[in-house]
Amino acid sequence: MRLAQPNVDFAATDAPLSPEEVTQRGWTQFPIVMGGIVIVANIDGVAAGELRLSGEAVADIYLGKITKWSDPAIVELNPDLNLPDAEIVVLHRADGSGSTFTFASFLAKSSSEWKEKLGADTLIAWPLGRAEKGTGGLAAAAATTKNSIAYLEYGQVVRAGLPFVSLRNEAGEFVRPEPAAFQAGLGAVDWDPGKHFHADTTSLPGAGAYPMAAVTYAIVPRDRSGVRIGRVLDLFRIAYGQGSDKASALGYIPIPPELAGRIEDYWAVQFDPAQN
Repeated sequence: MRLAQPNVDFAATDAPLSPEEVTQRGWTQFPIVMGGIVIVANIDGVAAGELRLSGEAVADIYLGKITKWSDPAIVELNPDLNLPDAEIVVLHRADGSGSTFTFASFLAKSSSEWKEKLGADTLIAWPLGRAEKGTGGLAAAAATTKNSIAYLEYGQVVRAGLPFVSLRNEAGEFVRPEPAAFQAGLGAVDWDPGKHFHADTTSLPGAGAYPMAAVTYAIVPRDRSGVRIGRVLDLFRIAYGQGSDKASALGYIPIPPELAGRIEDYWAVQFDPAQN
């Protein structure tokens, strides 16, 4: 891991380390920005948000148990849509990614079969589908491949104008991926500094909540010099404040002020006062 090298001051990850590993390595971990992973489906005549899917249905598509858009399980969720009797083209990342980790974690909570066979990681042994390299490659394939399904970070979906899916949450609602829906779910998360802010954001409860959110964490070693740590923390202070509008413009969810305050308190405990 590059963070173990003495010339590296911090790293970022969408797959948070366990509290035990963070403590054992002498590191710190805290959220720096939030967002969501969105399912997109390129089907002629179906506009963004019209197609409704459950986590179970998405898992069955990626397991190869549902192979056509006209499958009864999908039709039952979409009685008002005229879905084609067409093969579903399954798209996924070829390389490891945080979006894959979030997506696979959501499927593992939705499907016991997925959890047992494939689990959740940044790199998955996909049982089927077409692999595309990088976020850009997957977005381009989703935009040009008819009858395809894919998963992408929300900001990428918005910027590319891709047709997103409304996803069923734990309350049984079909929710469109929008900032307010991400915030509705993330606002209920228990951000515990005692656990280095490790939290499950891949099956968020609550009315109006989009169930599959993603969080990017910073990891900062505690053993760097005071000057180096101070500069790193100043960078994140700027990001939490001045960077909020820019994050929103790119389709991300800024860290709320209350959580930013808790992170500042966490720094005060984790680092020597002279360092921050």
